[in-house]
Amino acid sequence: MSEQNLTGLFIPLLFIVAFLYASVGHGGASGYLALMALFNFNPSIMKSSSLILNIFVSFISFYQYYRGGNFKWKLFWPFVITSIPASFIGAYLTLDALVYKRILGVLLVFPILRLLGIIGKGSNEDTKEPGLILALIIGASIGFFSGMIGIGGGILLSPVILLMHWGNMKQTAAISALFIFVNSISGLVGLISNGTAIDPQVYSWVFIAVAGGVAGAYLGRKKLSNKVLKGMLAIVLVIASIKLLTVEYK
Repeated sequence: MSEQNLTGLFIPLLFIVAFLYASVGHGGASGYLALMALFNFNPSIMKSSSLILNIFVSFISFYQYYRGGNFKWKLFWPFVITSIPASFIGAYLTLDALVYKRILGVLLVFPILRLLGIIGKGSNEDTKEPGLILALIIGASIGFFSGMIGIGGGILLSPVILLMHWGNMKQTAAISALFIFVNSISGLVGLISNGTAIDPQVYSWVFIAVAGGVAGAYLGRKKLSNKVLKGMLAIVLVIASIKLLTVEYK
């Protein structure tokens, strides 16, 4: 297949990524990064591009879940007050391109497991509030790591909330969406502060991601279940992860 035809696949895949991630309350940065890695985008523009797309899609997702009455402020604020400054610091740091891609390759394991339903399953048990100190530490850790890679952190936070029984599935989706939104803004500011340039073509991608995000967030709130589509995206992420972990970059 020619390079032009391969590049033509990026747009529909971008729509699918935004659709799927928004349906579960995520911005989709890890998916966007996986696509850019598959299509050999320069690492210097990957972080800023994924964060910009993240900002739009995660806000749409949050709005839909907020309208459904699923947002819990008491669960949200302990994580975010430390994650915002940590995300800025993490994004401000500059990683070697090879190190960045290796870390991203490992990170893609989380959305793969999430899409396959291995982690992040809902619980029927009663929920409880997290301890303040633990929530502050978790928020700071996820924020720093997310800023360093160029994601919002929802794929890391949501499994923790569900496994610890701090929220149900839809509450977790609402919390994760706003968490991603604010951390993506903080991370983008950090990137701009260290002189990172923003690729102008990302603005044309925003419309595609927003369309996918609107559809995914709306249908996700209506209990959408599409195992085939999620399985296809999981395959894309697996291929990207293998490439990032095994290919030698010059």
